[in-house]
Amino acid sequence: MINREMVRTLCCFFIVLLLFPATSILGQQKEEKQGAYYTGEYPNFFAEAGYAQKDIDEKLKQAYHDLFEGPNRIYFEVEDSLAYVSDIKNNDARTEGLSYGLMVAVQLDKKEVFDKLWRWSRKYMQHQSGSREAYFAWSVNPETNRQNSVGSASDGELYFVTSLLFASNRWGNDTEINYYAEARRILDAMWEKDGSERIHHIINVEHKQISFVPEGDGYNWTDPSYHVPAFMEVWADFANDGHEQFYRDCADTARAFLHRACHPVTGLNYDYTNFDGSKHDARWMPQAFRYDSWRVPMNISMDYIWFGKDKNWQEDYAGRFQGFLRSQGINDFVDQYNPDGTKPEWILQAGGFRKLRHSLGLISTSATLSMVDDVDPEFDFVHKLWNARLEPYNDGYFDPYYDGLLYLFSLMHLSGNYKAILPENP
Repeated sequence: MINREMVRTLCCFFIVLLLFPATSILGQQKEEKQGAYYTGEYPNFFAEAGYAQKDIDEKLKQAYHDLFEGPNRIYFEVEDSLAYVSDIKNNDARTEGLSYGLMVAVQLDKKEVFDKLWRWSRKYMQHQSGSREAYFAWSVNPETNRQNSVGSASDGELYFVTSLLFASNRWGNDTEINYYAEARRILDAMWEKDGSERIHHIINVEHKQISFVPEGDGYNWTDPSYHVPAFMEVWADFANDGHEQFYRDCADTARAFLHRACHPVTGLNYDYTNFDGSKHDARWMPQAFRYDSWRVPMNISMDYIWFGKDKNWQEDYAGRFQGFLRSQGINDFVDQYNPDGTKPEWILQAGGFRKLRHSLGLISTSATLSMVDDVDPEFDFVHKLWNARLEPYNDGYFDPYYDGLLYLFSLMHLSGNYKAILPENP
């Protein structure tokens, strides 16, 4: 016979069982919302490494000056109210550079620069009609303003949309440019593209992963450096186009994809992969960890700081990646490897040079991983970046475009000046 005390005990037991899953989920949600996106607290790792704030501010100011104002600048103003960013060594303007320039401008609150870059991008890069309407030609000759290639590289649209959403949040939409409307135009056009004339959505809708290009077979594989889960979270919150859950799913899928794409020992990845993370062989070059892949550690660091939804794996990744570079020599690691850490037989050339080098771009992005937990307790990579210089290499090779932009982005991240820009009065 069950007495009253037993009934009371059983009732309490079942109540606990009922509450436990909810408590657990709530705990996870609380953990997930500890990132800077929610707190507004972006760490300054240069300050933590012992540098004075005035010196940090000057370092960032100088880097911006070098790229946007100095004699070796990559930013050029034309036609009174337009401007472009040029890949100097390749004599073209790319969606990569224009969209990165927009991101720099909105982060550093340089509205005039942003507006000039957007006007040029819209006028000379963006398709205004046809099957590619609202997409961008990935390469344009800035001297003739003719499109070298009419197709898109998906990361360009990714950065264009995110930069425009941030601009809308920072400056509103009541000046000459309605930033939100421009972002929505790109997004809405994406959703209208269904493969007709071989033109697709930027994101492979079935796999919920960003495509290499939204055209033809390029829609069916990807580039790990295009996977920026933090940006997908931003789209989910601010696009307001009815696809919020899809974008959140894309963020989570990107995180899971990176687990598969990054080598379990070194953390390195192939430049091009299939959606399962395996190597995708491209006809124009053998696959390895090369220039595109330098961006992966920076993207992972950003997601770690902003959202913190995949901390355990990201902390392990950061330790593996920086650990591998340490094993090569922190002053000696090179810029191309096979994912297992061996030297590739075929070297991708840049600027007429086909050689391995200790590149500023990889020095920069590898330093952003120092923001992840305690992987760099002595700030070795932070000091390495601080002491780096945007200047020609000993053989004369100089890349203020790609090296320079990754250098500037990394300085912004480590100084707490690369943020998810939210509306002041949401």
